[in-house]
Amino acid sequence: VDKVSATAMMDKMRADTAANTGKVVGKYTIATADDFTYVDPVDGSVAKKQGIRFLMADGSRVIFRLSGTAGSGATVRMYIEQYEPEKLDTPVAEALEELVAIALSLCDIKTFCGTETPTVIT
Repeated sequence: VDKVSATAMMDKMRADTAANTGKVVGKYTIATADDFTYVDPVDGSVAKKQGIRFLMADGSRVIFRLSGTAGSGATVRMYIEQYEPEKLDTPVAEALEELVAIALSLCDIKTFCGTETPTVIT
């Protein structure tokens, strides 16, 4: 996607972290929304702006990371995690459907980047 648009999307989510913390979205409550900073446990080096995290009260989480920004384009990586023992045999797309819809709403990728269809799903 366009690097400028993807960066604007990330900046908007970053600016909204305080407002999103405590927000109820569907059946989920966002316990914490933050801009992840990694501190290396060995040398103490700090890497800021490592991704926007939406940590749900039930342990589910949505994380957005931007990569490949050195060139002309960027890749938006969206990670969705949820554990529901009763859904273990459910196809992944079906089991995560509500959380994916919430993630797309939180990032507003369609407005910023013109798409909400992934090019790769793993």
